[in-house]
Amino acid sequence: MDPSRCFVTNVKRLIVKVGTAVVTRADGRLAVGRLGALCEQLKELNSQGYEIVLVTSGAVGLGRQRLRYRKLVNSSLADLQNPQYELDGKACAAVGQSSLMALYDTLFSQLDVSSSQHLVTDTDFRNGSFRKQLSETVKSLLALKVIPIFNENDAVSTRRAPYEDSSGIFWDNDSLAGLLALELQADLLVLLSDVEGLYSGPPSDPDSKLIHTYIKEKHQGEITFGDKSRLGRGGMTAKVNAAVCAAYAGIPVVITSGYATDSIIKVLQGKRIGTLFHQDAHLWTSVKEVGAREMAVAARECSRRLQAMHSDDRRKILLDIADALEANESLIKVENEADVADAQDAGYDKSLVARLALKPGKIASLAKSVRVLAEMEEPIGQVLKRTELADGLILEKTSCPLGVLLIVFESRPDALVQIASLAIRSGNGLLLKGGKEAKRSNAILHKVITSAIPKSIGNKLIGLVASREDIPDLLKLDDVIDLVIPRGSNKLVSQIKELTKIPVLGHSDGICHVYVDKSAKVDTAKRIVLDAKIDYPAACNAMETLLVHKDLSSNGLLNTLTKELQHEGVTLYGGPRASSLLNIPEAHSFHHEYSSMACTIEIVDDLQAAIDHIHQHGSSHTDCIVTENHEVAEIFLHGVDSAAVFHNASTRFCDGARFGLGAEVGISTSRIHARGPVGVEGMLTTRWILRGSGQVVDGDKGVIYTHRDLSQ
Repeated sequence: MDPSRCFVTNVKRLIVKVGTAVVTRADGRLAVGRLGALCEQLKELNSQGYEIVLVTSGAVGLGRQRLRYRKLVNSSLADLQNPQYELDGKACAAVGQSSLMALYDTLFSQLDVSSSQHLVTDTDFRNGSFRKQLSETVKSLLALKVIPIFNENDAVSTRRAPYEDSSGIFWDNDSLAGLLALELQADLLVLLSDVEGLYSGPPSDPDSKLIHTYIKEKHQGEITFGDKSRLGRGGMTAKVNAAVCAAYAGIPVVITSGYATDSIIKVLQGKRIGTLFHQDAHLWTSVKEVGAREMAVAARECSRRLQAMHSDDRRKILLDIADALEANESLIKVENEADVADAQDAGYDKSLVARLALKPGKIASLAKSVRVLAEMEEPIGQVLKRTELADGLILEKTSCPLGVLLIVFESRPDALVQIASLAIRSGNGLLLKGGKEAKRSNAILHKVITSAIPKSIGNKLIGLVASREDIPDLLKLDDVIDLVIPRGSNKLVSQIKELTKIPVLGHSDGICHVYVDKSAKVDTAKRIVLDAKIDYPAACNAMETLLVHKDLSSNGLLNTLTKELQHEGVTLYGGPRASSLLNIPEAHSFHHEYSSMACTIEIVDDLQAAIDHIHQHGSSHTDCIVTENHEVAEIFLHGVDSAAVFHNASTRFCDGARFGLGAEVGISTSRIHARGPVGVEGMLTTRWILRGSGQVVDGDKGVIYTHRDLSQ
């Protein structure tokens, strides 16, 4: 249970308000399926002993739809040609109310639940006797397990402007629900909407974020509301106003989706869904930090049990994971295809969708890489150096796990498998946060992998962070998280570095260059350039800039490379020299990672100019020279200060699996700790073990240091 939802353990009396947009479809007709699911939830809760009061909208919208149909049936041709006048709202309410209640009665009767109808107006609540009688009547009905159904009686309301006025005791069904929660001393108010909860802006805006807990002091001035409800008169603004009033009067409120078939039940189970309003919300700013700390501490404890296992037992865990991946391939495929479809519908870039998809054969390839890791030499406890300090005093430098790693990655769900298997092989605890676009894929892969971890270790060895909002809290835990590895955009890496004191390992950009020298062979240059760009354009080791020696513009090789790239569908941009010579658009920046079928071309005077260009505009990831002159090649290999530098080989070879590391947790351009593809060794550190026989320092009086190397 989410700590901020612990109040649900004391809930007995529950007010549920269902809005017009939930009750009716877009065409104004009743959404019978949604109402049926709602009634089934209420039936289940009723049978569990909850006291339930239902506040429902929808009568006006339903009545309007029925009266329009009746008017159409009774209209002459002349009437149809005249402009339609707006139907009276009170008449719509009167007609719709009977139909709405008839449906509720039918649905509840089928479920063997009794319900009662209560139509109230603002004026009613001005009478103290009415309020007292209302409470007594409802209390009697609840004791009989009857579900009272309330609705504002719009047909006889005396409000000056029934659909606009916000004066008085209540002014819509949302505020009525809040008022009833106070009058009836409810333990919880649930407001059902057509969206998941309260967002920071209009839900249709991709930058809007779901607010899990509303803090008045923080959110009141930050939220931008969209249009009001499609059919009702309040929308989210009315719900928030009602929720704030009730919550600060002592009644917790949750706004959540009425489209889901089990949202009310999930709220009462303490699940973190929808938006919670609570008078103590401002005191919970540290709740998520506690949860983040517990997750990190649990990962460390599990990792220590993992490290204590025999090497063969750790190896077996990896083999079991490989088997589990293959056994669940069809299930993984279903979830991944759903992610890909959602990403395409959301209009994500093709490069992101390409990284997201688990293509045919990918699961088998991942399982194979996990088995390769399992067969590698045991990495933990390796003696890297053995020294005799003095007679009988032996010092060993040994390999050991880093501890707990936090990996934040985007798009690629296959990265989860690689990272998890590397963590297990290296004995590290792991916290993973993948991109929301791969939510389903990451969830099923995490479940498959952790199910293969023995209970003696614990499935908390690998934690899957649910929300991006948890990341800032995790980044504060420099005492329990040892390393952060971001795999994603430059923006992501920069944000993480700004938010944490924890060491960060990774690269922000993959600005990879291929320099074709004047001595390059035509066929060799064509193969390398095309492979570096088109083998997998979305990868960080794909070529983004092609540098060509100036002499190749006159011997035809520049034109050949240009035409070959264009033939393969690569969009070309040029530096100042190349764009003029080749008549292609000029690149807006040399430091640009396309991650797609596009690249920049520029002409350089010589080898040193190419090296200078790479140092000025590159990202220290992977750079390549194509040349038959070995002296020139050596100057390039030792002169370019990048994590990986190649001679006559595609930049696409910069990969953990291709380097024989089994897999990679990422590629690092850092100059501290690991650099280049980071495999098992990059997830290890060292410690010193000293064995003696009672020696003491005592001012070094009696110690004769030998410092003899025993490693050989």
